[in-house]
Amino acid sequence: MAKSANAFRTISEAAAEVGAPQHVLRFWETKFVFLTPLKRAGGRRFYRPQDVVLLKAVKRLLHEEGLTIKGVQRLHKEQGLKRLAHYGDPDGAVTFEPEGAAPATVSAPAATGQSSIRLRQVLAELEGARARLEAVLSRSG
Repeated sequence: MAKSANAFRTISEAAAEVGAPQHVLRFWETKFVFLTPLKRAGGRRFYRPQDVVLLKAVKRLLHEEGLTIKGVQRLHKEQGLKRLAHYGDPDGAVTFEPEGAAPATVSAPAATGQSSIRLRQVLAELEGARARLEAVLSRSG
C-alpha cells in the first residue's frame, strides 16, 4: 500500500524517492541548514513532503545544474526557500511553512507513556528552533 503524498518518509524512503544514497542525505543535512528532517529518539529521521522536495532540489542543483555546495547555499541565502524548492517541485504542488515556523511533529507510539510523548514533542520543537536559529545566524555571518 502506497503512502499518502502528505505522509512522513523514513530516510530509506526519502533516499529512494530522491535517487541518492542515505549517507548522502545525512551529509547534505550538515551542509544545508534548510534540510531539517524531524529526528526522533535514537536519531531516526522522518522527512516531511517539504523535506523531500528540498532534497530533490539539492540533488538537481548539484548533479544536473552543476552548482557547488556553496552555490546552493548562496542561492538559498539570496532567493529563499520557496525559490530553491522550485528546483525540486517545479509545479509547486507542495506547500511550505513560512521560514522560521515550527515544524510538524510525529506522534509517538501509543505504548509509550504520556510524559515520554511530551518529552519527544518538546525535543522535536527544540530541534526545529535550533535549526531556525542556525539558519538566522548563518545569514548574518
